[in-house]
Amino acid sequence: MSQRPGPEQPEDGGTAAGRRQPDPTRRNARSRAAILMASLQLVGEVGYARLTIEAIAARAGVGKQTIYRWWPSKAAVLLDAFTEGGGEGGPEAAVPDTGDLAADLRAVLRATADEFSDPAFEAPYRALAVAGAQDAELAREFDARLTDVGTELYVARLRSARDAGQIRGDVDLRLAADMLTGPFFQRWLARRGPLDHAFTDALVDAVLAGLRPRD
Repeated sequence: MSQRPGPEQPEDGGTAAGRRQPDPTRRNARSRAAILMASLQLVGEVGYARLTIEAIAARAGVGKQTIYRWWPSKAAVLLDAFTEGGGEGGPEAAVPDTGDLAADLRAVLRATADEFSDPAFEAPYRALAVAGAQDAELAREFDARLTDVGTELYVARLRSARDAGQIRGDVDLRLAADMLTGPFFQRWLARRGPLDHAFTDALVDAVLAGLRPRD
């Protein structure tokens, strides 16, 4: 005897529970990922000045209102893209602690120089740095997510060296970290010379000469 399927017995022989409805959370996640990837690709191709929300939306295959629903500006999109994806970990993902402070600092600054010389990293980072000069809120967020995090990693390594007696006990650790990173970023931003290993090694040597215990 035949029986028409009830609410829990669909025509296709499955169950209502087996026929899943579209998951808006998953769809939103896919759209967000596509938008972030599109912004990173485009800023590398056309530069920040020519980057537009419309272009990002077209590349990501979404409507521009979808972008505006989640971000107020192209700079905000790019910041999330850089910190959540392409720039994850920032330029200083870790400062090693082998017991040799000079070698550790040379290693991390060499790796940072290599990363800043990679167009895929350099383009969005430079765009954010330039945009931050004109947008105080973006600059604060940029510092909170990237600059401050990197500084704290250097401070932690310098603190370990101070505890081991490798640098003086009266050293201001944050100032010392700024002495390491400030000239690096100044050279990179202004393009005033090669950002190579010879430069980073000389920078480490110059800074540590002023930090080591006096005889």
